[in-house]
Amino acid sequence: MATLGIFVGGKSRRMGSRPKGLLLAPEGEHPLLSILLEAGEAAGLECVLVGDATAYAELAPAVPRLADDPAGHGPLGGLRALLLHAGDAPALAVACDMPHVGVEALVQLRDAASDAPVVAPRRGEDAPWEPLFARYDAPRVLLAVEDALAADRRSLQALFRSLEVAELPLTPAVLDALRDWDTPEDVRAETALRVWGEP
Repeated sequence: MATLGIFVGGKSRRMGSRPKGLLLAPEGEHPLLSILLEAGEAAGLECVLVGDATAYAELAPAVPRLADDPAGHGPLGGLRALLLHAGDAPALAVACDMPHVGVEALVQLRDAASDAPVVAPRRGEDAPWEPLFARYDAPRVLLAVEDALAADRRSLQALFRSLEVAELPLTPAVLDALRDWDTPEDVRAETALRVWGEP
């Protein structure tokens, strides 16, 4: 079974340090993390939380948590933890601030017909890759991650430059999935800025 790693460990400074996965989705009263977990389970993926998941203990107590390994290296440490957990199975990585990731987009990413170590979309020919909506061949990418950490290179884009990356087609479901919430203004463009568990 492929693993879906939901990256929850960012500092969320531009969001006023609010845990992004606890932001309420545009429709209903469900936090973003719950929506991602539902979509991942419906797509037949094993869901895990990657990074410091302290803020999500009450919301998702039964979901396995993977601490960054090593800590202090940003998402690259989280990716290493995810790849180690996945073993020989594919690993999908998704950021917790993506309110429109649905089953269709996850299935398209999981089932993309490519033997490349990484499958990921990008918004244009010269645009950067989307490392937190991507599929990784765990054993092969882990070697590149180890090399990057040994050289103290922490950039996921630099990691991608060291690997063969197959481009995921920008279907309507994938384009929708790539809309993320980085700032309060992003949230307010779709809904009120509300956090799960707060009045």
